[in-house]
Amino acid sequence: MHATASGDNLQPKNGRVRDWLVRYPRAIPLGIFLAIAAITTVSIFAIESNERQTEMAQMRDTTRSVVSSLNHQVKDTSSHLRAGAALFASAETVTPELFAGFVGELQRDAEPQGAEGIGWAKLSDAIGGLDTAASEQTAGPPAIAIVTYFSPETPPDQSALGSNLSADPQSQIAMDEATRLKQPVASGKLAVGEDVGTTGSKFAIFMPVFSGDSEGSAVRGFVYAPFDADTFLSTALSFEAEKGIAARLYDGSRDSGNLIASHSAADASGKTVEQAIDVAGRTFTLVLEAPRVGFLAPMSAVVLLFGLAVAILLFLLTRLLARQAAEDQTRLAFLEEQYSIRNALTRELNHRVKNTLANVLSILSLTRRRSSDIDEFATAFEGRITALSATHDLLTMSQWGTTPIAAVIEAELSHVSAVSDHAVAVEGPAVELAPNDALILGQAIHELATNAAKFGALSEAGGSVSVTWKLVEPHLAEVEWREEGGPLVGAMRKRGFGTELIQKIVAHELRQPVELDFEPGGVRCVLRVAVRRRSEFQIREGAG
Repeated sequence: MHATASGDNLQPKNGRVRDWLVRYPRAIPLGIFLAIAAITTVSIFAIESNERQTEMAQMRDTTRSVVSSLNHQVKDTSSHLRAGAALFASAETVTPELFAGFVGELQRDAEPQGAEGIGWAKLSDAIGGLDTAASEQTAGPPAIAIVTYFSPETPPDQSALGSNLSADPQSQIAMDEATRLKQPVASGKLAVGEDVGTTGSKFAIFMPVFSGDSEGSAVRGFVYAPFDADTFLSTALSFEAEKGIAARLYDGSRDSGNLIASHSAADASGKTVEQAIDVAGRTFTLVLEAPRVGFLAPMSAVVLLFGLAVAILLFLLTRLLARQAAEDQTRLAFLEEQYSIRNALTRELNHRVKNTLANVLSILSLTRRRSSDIDEFATAFEGRITALSATHDLLTMSQWGTTPIAAVIEAELSHVSAVSDHAVAVEGPAVELAPNDALILGQAIHELATNAAKFGALSEAGGSVSVTWKLVEPHLAEVEWREEGGPLVGAMRKRGFGTELIQKIVAHELRQPVELDFEPGGVRCVLRVAVRRRSEFQIREGAG
């Protein structure tokens, strides 16, 4: 009992799945396709989100690397400027030999990264006392910083010699701040081409040189290092340039008016990372812009292709399963129908065989009682069995469907018209009869034809028979048999087997009254046959 219950529980589930596939052959495959597509989309979104986070993390790492490189340049330059300031402060006068020796030491060690060189600007009064120290000035115009020495000694760089650094407000602000703090201080964007000897966006780092180490010592001048902003930025990006990263450097806040250097990329994405930098006491802003990547990351493209492949495969597979389920259901229904038809045919065959045997027995019994010798019996019995067989042949040809009245009548009159030269007329509209009705009508026509051939219009020359029919009602046909030109028919004619069969058996089977008149001019018989719909004579389900 338990095993049976389990099987019963499993079967409905399989049946429900099959029913769903049959009921929704397009919706279920489409739903599966959309579900896989949705999962693929969510997966791609997650991968892309992770890729973007990874990309931004890499950009932040790159930004830290670039900032570290810029800071390294600034620290190296600041260290050199501090060393120069200490050296020059210990000397009474900064001579060309002293400056050249200092620069030579730097070149043997390492040149300042990013800086264009090292310069010495001597502080003097406005009138021209170049050797007068600021500490000795008690009154008069403010001091000015004149570029005295500069290295390297190339024509563009040497053009700065003799220029006044104090003329640039940014330089003056930086020098004042460096004097106050006594440490290297960077300037803002300098005037292009002035005082520093080169072109482009420039800034400089200034370190003051005092006349002694005691508190309140006077400033003698400044050791400074000018920077080309583009070179300063490009040097820091040397290891990142191949990644396609764009960079911009601003003096202060991120504003187009403060831009001092930029490094463009062929295809920037617009996604930026911003970082503030302390350049010798001045705040610069570094902005890095990530390169544009493809529409999808490689992993996303793989997931997309795989997801689409799986979605299409499952869609096609489900469509095939739905089609197979529909075909299986159709085949199962067909087999069930065939099984039902076979059973019904078996029952119907048994029923009709019994009826046919009953008819044969009735014909046999009546023929035997009406026959005077064996030859008469054999002839009559053979004719009636032949008539029954002819009608059966018609029904077999129509697969036991409907049979035309004309075909039934012509089949029963064929043996009569073939051996005589009498006129036989058959006329009527196209009317189809049910199998049982066709059998009974065939028996009646056979008896009428046999009687006419023996005793009636077909027994003498000049006789004729007409068989006509018409629809007297939508579902009722009237068949009239009329004989003319034969011998006179007696009023007190003896009732034979044919008369008894027509008036009793035929009337009973057709369930309609039969008119049989023995008129002097010939026999007249009117039969009424129901014209039934096919549903009324389909194979009987309960026949047995």
